[in-house]
Amino acid sequence: MAAASTPRKTGRPAQRRRTRTAILDATERLLRDGTRPTLDEIAASAEVSRRTIYMHFPTLDQLILDASMGALAGREIRAEFAPESDATERVEMIVDTLWGHGRDWLPLGRRMVALTAATPSRAGPTRGHRRVDWIERAVEPLRERLTDEQYDRLVSSLSIVLGWEAMIVLEDIRGHAPEREREIAAWTARSLVRAILDEAGAL
Repeated sequence: MAAASTPRKTGRPAQRRRTRTAILDATERLLRDGTRPTLDEIAASAEVSRRTIYMHFPTLDQLILDASMGALAGREIRAEFAPESDATERVEMIVDTLWGHGRDWLPLGRRMVALTAATPSRAGPTRGHRRVDWIERAVEPLRERLTDEQYDRLVSSLSIVLGWEAMIVLEDIRGHAPEREREIAAWTARSLVRAILDEAGAL
């Protein structure tokens, strides 16, 4: 069985994530008022500068889209996982939530992917922080059984499966119906969890 290695890194990356979350939360609050907020309104609400916002979101459109999807998806995925649930149950909950509302969210997801693909990458990821947070929470029960490398590989692998890109591939390239897409995504997520546990000798 693999021994847990040193704790995950904290510091600057964690601070960047907290700042990004604060910007998204502020944007969501303003969106709930029923209007499209300006950059200055978002900066004031998040208590950050315009420059800080642009460090995390290359365009206002991308920020608005990310916050809009977070407001839709977050209501269910933000709910705490049951303490007794295992990682497999938790990743399946994410799949069920994404595909349960996928037809409502997918047009926004397509726009987000298109905006990101058209924008040169800056220092670090320009989107996906919410996805990573949901996945990290889902696989938390496995954290002490995996090395840092195994844990990082599992989160990264699940990030490929649990997101807009997977939904687009399964619909546009494979031509599957929504329920079939959900079955494939759930099967893949379960397989990834089993594979890393098998590798760690933790089954």
